[in-house]
Amino acid sequence: MKIALIGYGKMGQAIDAIATAKGHEVILRVDINSQHLLEKEHLSKADVAIEFTTPETAYHNILKCFEANVPVVSGTTGWLEKLPEIKALCKEKNQAFLHTTNFSVGVNIFFEVNKKLAALMASQPQYNVWMEEIHHTQKKDAPSGTAITLAEQILEAVPRKKEWVNETTEQSEVMGIVSKRIDPAPGTHTVTYTSDIDDITITHTAHSRQGFAAGAVIAAEWLKDKKGVFTMRDVLNLG
Repeated sequence: MKIALIGYGKMGQAIDAIATAKGHEVILRVDINSQHLLEKEHLSKADVAIEFTTPETAYHNILKCFEANVPVVSGTTGWLEKLPEIKALCKEKNQAFLHTTNFSVGVNIFFEVNKKLAALMASQPQYNVWMEEIHHTQKKDAPSGTAITLAEQILEAVPRKKEWVNETTEQSEVMGIVSKRIDPAPGTHTVTYTSDIDDITITHTAHSRQGFAAGAVIAAEWLKDKKGVFTMRDVLNLG
């Protein structure tokens, strides 16, 4: 499989190493100094593109892939207000797009555990729920995209919580998310339900970027030759 890597920071380099070790060919590496390569003549040679860049550039990068008729896997967070538009354009242009806030197989299983626990806690008003997420200091968005996914799952299942905020809160209808940036943490997410009697906590802790990078390559392998809008739930058959 021929891969275009859009974004060549630490994550892009980790993806490069895993993809190459699996026998794939990375034919295009685009970083901040080689944006001129984001054109159809270069992108169209790839079977799939993997995009890990910035909230400011992700939308533009994905459109470039659509224009080149190349399936694109994106893990960039912090730009999700434009995600509905991208999904609509993908369908309109008959392209292939897969986005998730976290490609780790473990995290995606953690998402399913979070949904199940939230559903169980919906009828237990004596429990308050809050979240803590810890990442390295180079992470540009807060809360993390993974934390937002977890929070949205909880809001959907627990009617007494109406919104989330990126701070601690005493408001009963609001869920607080505490974001910490500490090196060299690659990512820890903890959801806690607390009451006067006891606490229930679930945690996912990443030990390195390898899980995220490996998941992105798995997603790219799965997306090749497909059309439509997908997530890691489709890749891992968690539906």
